[in-house]
Amino acid sequence: MKKFLFADLDDTLFQTIGKCPGPDGLEPAAWYQDGSVCSYTTRAQRALFSLLHDGMTVIPTTARDRDGLRRVGLPFSSYAVIDYGGVVLEPGGGVDASWMEPMRAAMHAALPGLQELAAHVDDHGARSSYGGRARMIEDFGIPFFLVVKDPDKEASRLAPLERDVVRPWIADGDRPYVIHRNGNNLAILPQALDKAHAVAHVAARLRAEHGDIVTFGMGDSRSDARFMADCDYAIIPRGTQLAGATLEAL
Repeated sequence: MKKFLFADLDDTLFQTIGKCPGPDGLEPAAWYQDGSVCSYTTRAQRALFSLLHDGMTVIPTTARDRDGLRRVGLPFSSYAVIDYGGVVLEPGGGVDASWMEPMRAAMHAALPGLQELAAHVDDHGARSSYGGRARMIEDFGIPFFLVVKDPDKEASRLAPLERDVVRPWIADGDRPYVIHRNGNNLAILPQALDKAHAVAHVAARLRAEHGDIVTFGMGDSRSDARFMADCDYAIIPRGTQLAGATLEAL
């Protein structure tokens, strides 16, 4: 029976230098557009990836866009779920059109709301001491979600923005958007955009191709929990947001 691992990337298989436990044994794993190193793997992460890669097919399941995935130095050869589940890439890198076209329609329907919220966030920044701005994340010409980062990397400053600006806007009329906040990253997504939906789609294709399969999910964030819960088994790195909400809480 074939085994497949749907794995988040950032803060799961690698992380930025500031999140590494120390400088020893680090190796570059992902790069910025200018070619400088973005993230690193530890010895333990490389040993784990080698073990996983030898025993199953690893399918990246990430918020990264196609360009961001290309700047990751780990070997992937099957499907890929990118843009928080907005796009599915087939083996070889082609786009799964059967998934993309319905997502394109759903995202364009959600765009006016995202634009309205972005204006609220930017207006809040102009009226307060907060200097962050909302940025629309697009790929393949499709607008997918908003992200806000604190320019000074003070992640705690995102909390009042979420509480006083974003959540009231969503609650006003019960708008169909969800919030994911982890560290210095506040993302606002249409409800239709979910890694779990894309993972279910890929898993169905894999079952059609291979028959019975075993699926594993691996991630660090609460936003990964839904797709991981749909897999047969879940893997959670120690010291992450999701570990704090589950294993460490016990």
